[in-house]
Amino acid sequence: MINETRDSENDTETLISLVESLLTRNVAQQSDILEALVKCEGDVNGAAAFLNQKPESEPPKRKRENKLDSWLKPPSKRARNKVREKPPVSSGSSSSTVPGSVPSGSKQPVDLSLLLRQPSPSKARKTVPKLPPLTLSTPALVAKHTPCTLHYSVLPQELACQLFYAMLDLSKEWKRNKWWLFDRVVESPHRTSFFARRTDGLDSDESWQDAAQFWYNGRRTVPPDTFPEPMEKACKIIEEIVNREISKRKRYPLEYGESSSTPSVWRANVAASNCYEGSKESVGWHSDQVTYLGPYPTIASLSLGTTRSFSLREVIPTQELDQRNARTLNIPLPHNSLTIMHASCQETFKHSIPPQNSIDKFRPPLPRPSKTETEPSISRINITFRFYRPDFRPPSIPKCHCGIPTILRPDMKGRVGDATYKYWWTCYAGAQNDGKGCNFWKVMDMSAEGRGPCIGG
Repeated sequence: MINETRDSENDTETLISLVESLLTRNVAQQSDILEALVKCEGDVNGAAAFLNQKPESEPPKRKRENKLDSWLKPPSKRARNKVREKPPVSSGSSSSTVPGSVPSGSKQPVDLSLLLRQPSPSKARKTVPKLPPLTLSTPALVAKHTPCTLHYSVLPQELACQLFYAMLDLSKEWKRNKWWLFDRVVESPHRTSFFARRTDGLDSDESWQDAAQFWYNGRRTVPPDTFPEPMEKACKIIEEIVNREISKRKRYPLEYGESSSTPSVWRANVAASNCYEGSKESVGWHSDQVTYLGPYPTIASLSLGTTRSFSLREVIPTQELDQRNARTLNIPLPHNSLTIMHASCQETFKHSIPPQNSIDKFRPPLPRPSKTETEPSISRINITFRFYRPDFRPPSIPKCHCGIPTILRPDMKGRVGDATYKYWWTCYAGAQNDGKGCNFWKVMDMSAEGRGPCIGG
């Protein structure tokens, strides 16, 4: 063992003296030394002979900024003493070591790989691996990875085609949303419209139509159209599916309802409809505004027409950023499929319809009533059925200093698990007021604002 130690020390001294000589003559760089050691299988003398064969006239690959001996040689005795003077990292450790250093009096062999490795920073950042996108191609995978459920062939075939043709004709008159963003007006890359049921779904009061005029950015719009007949038929079927799924799931304290022991009935009283014409029309990452939906809403999204990908990505809480990264989850949505975004989805995930390089043409299974042949289409119609809570009607929404109704935002980054404990009202006038808003900000207080009833009382 003593002889092995001396041989190792001699090899190290030989390598150091060789490196100093070569660097002085600008013959070798660190990469040359490593390459020589690899070719000679760690034999120092062989590596020295290999490097000495290199012509002295060959120019260096790059300018050497730091002297090699500053990191090649083991730390000096003075440097080692400084390391020992530092307080221990933990109560269980009595001394600190530097990679590549050899304690005084030690007879252990020297590891050349440690000598040639540059010292790492004292406080290395913890790297969190990034996960590649994941395609959720089955309802089981969707339920496993997201707070959503996926349902195929939800409507009778004839009704699904009838609704698709009706909405496709209506979409020719739909508009693209416009709003202010960073001192300029931007336009959504798809057409959209809004529909409201004749009543709010809870009683027969038709004054609901007046309340439903508030939808986009708190701006009063023209009274929305009522549900067309095919949409009304589809809505009743979808309500049954949604309520059946809700009865199987965890309930949250701020959800609308009498109590956790009393099954609440979900009713869709509004519907936001979108038309995506071709593969490039899309919508970016967002979560649906909960201003009129209230905390922990349930949204049922019906897809008709060509298949498009629906993407979700979790918003990682601040306290978990050094532990994990968000992963993009893609769900292919074919014709006549229903995606239910259950309670907590708007508080924990953002979603989008990304542009695609190409899409398949949709060939409806049934033609229009007036025709005998089907017409291929590259359009996708999306109808999101929602329940506007009566305790969040437009007159109850606080206004900011600009005199415009605020919007309600969940504290997505400050949540614990899937539980969001804080919502706040904030100014959104900048989206419609030449990009200028105020600094209004107020935490929502359900009790003080007289909202409810809620599952949690």
